[in-house]
Amino acid sequence: MARRLQLQLLTWDVKDTLLRLRHPVGEEYAAKARAHGLEVEAAALGQAFGRAYRAQSHSFPSYGLSRGLTSRQWWLDVVLQTFHQAGIRDAQAVAPIADQLYEDFSSSRTWQVLEGAEATLRGCRKRGLRLAVVSNFDRRLEDILAGLGLQEHFEFVLTSEAAGWPKPDPRIFHEALRLAQVEPAVAAHIGDSYQCDYKGARAVGMHSFLVAGPEPLDPAVKDSVPQEHILPSLSHLLPALDRLEGSPPGL
Repeated sequence: MARRLQLQLLTWDVKDTLLRLRHPVGEEYAAKARAHGLEVEAAALGQAFGRAYRAQSHSFPSYGLSRGLTSRQWWLDVVLQTFHQAGIRDAQAVAPIADQLYEDFSSSRTWQVLEGAEATLRGCRKRGLRLAVVSNFDRRLEDILAGLGLQEHFEFVLTSEAAGWPKPDPRIFHEALRLAQVEPAVAAHIGDSYQCDYKGARAVGMHSFLVAGPEPLDPAVKDSVPQEHILPSLSHLLPALDRLEGSPPGL
């Protein structure tokens, strides 16, 4: 008789899986600029931020750790580039805004827990599952989670800054498995990114669930992820775990 799978470890993405920003990045940047006497459209800042963040991540992955940067300096540079691309060329005027934004995004007040997150984490722990974080975030994450009352649920918080590799690099998942001292076959990862979370975890032999959220999934993604691995909301995780653990080995 086939043995039932018995999961031991769940690793979690954080941003847009357990937490989200209270306000869009462009609005936050515009509000801080306004407080310092600069008027910049939130939409322009939001678009510029996306470009600046992608460029910085490409040039200095994992918050520039291997290039001698601190994550704080990494983010201050992103803010400066964001405002520059949005038409504010005076770096001296932007510097205090960048400092304030870094502190604001370090605070739990800027973030909110997604609906169902707390109850789902408690439900997982009640089942005896061990929980950990694997996130493309910087060193501020533990304080943010603590401020929102979520850190107590996790055995450890592994960020891409600490690991030196961002998801979907297999090394960050292997490091999480090493820290937990479990094999990939008894671990599952939960996150909202098809590439970074779902595919990244499955590439190292872990189980994985994709948090779909309110927006429709890309048809290509939807077609390539089994329906039982898609979570319309976090409240669907526990039933999905029941189905997974009731499946024959190898599924």
